[in-house]
Amino acid sequence: MAQTRQSSPQSPERLTRPSDAEPSAGPADGWDAGPIGPFLAVDPVVDRLRALRTAWNPADGVAVFNRVYLTVTEEIGRAIEAGAFADRKAATTLDVRFAERYLAAVDAVAADVAPPACWRPLFDYRRHPGVLPLQFALAGINAHIGHDLALAVVDTSRALDCTPADLEDEFDRVGDVLVLMEERVREELMPGPDLLEVTDPLTHLLGCWSLERARDGAWLAARSLWQIRRLPALAEEFAERLDRSVGLVGRMLLTPLARRP
Repeated sequence: MAQTRQSSPQSPERLTRPSDAEPSAGPADGWDAGPIGPFLAVDPVVDRLRALRTAWNPADGVAVFNRVYLTVTEEIGRAIEAGAFADRKAATTLDVRFAERYLAAVDAVAADVAPPACWRPLFDYRRHPGVLPLQFALAGINAHIGHDLALAVVDTSRALDCTPADLEDEFDRVGDVLVLMEERVREELMPGPDLLEVTDPLTHLLGCWSLERARDGAWLAARSLWQIRRLPALAEEFAERLDRSVGLVGRMLLTPLARRP
């Protein structure tokens, strides 16, 4: 039976880590989120995301992303259960390690600690009245794909004693789900047709970012981090620069566009 991790019953914004978690194998500033246990079931992640959905105001910008991410995680969980992944353990581990990066950012903010730079724009602007729901969703996707996915591939490679190349099929299948979800997000959250003019700032803003390019960048970053993993100072600097560059894109995506009442 797959092992599961228990989330804290006290608050949906706290991520509980088991006492027997594996020790961190690298620098803690961006390169490694800290101890991560043998979390081999998607269900606890889904439960945690549902708890956050209940706890947050639906208009909260982080809540907008959380709803999108919950749908993605449920979809991947169903695909794993249906046998869509040849290596179920690898797919589950990658999905969970991926989710833990976002949940760690949530926990940091709840503890009044600065989250990774890639997540700061979303948490800073989460209640800004001039930012549209679509912008919140895409800013969260940008942070999670552009930064977290690369580090999650490395986390998974360490946990399963394999290389990123061994996870390429799982990476691609997870990415395919994310691409479909991004298309759905754009359709559901896009403002009315009066805002779809070529000259509209939102049209220009959305045209400057692509999930496909972000996914390709994440795969290259994961492979690069793996190659330099035995050079911790260099790996830490690489991860820090990745974090900051993804955060800069996030700030661009959250440029206030909506007219205030």
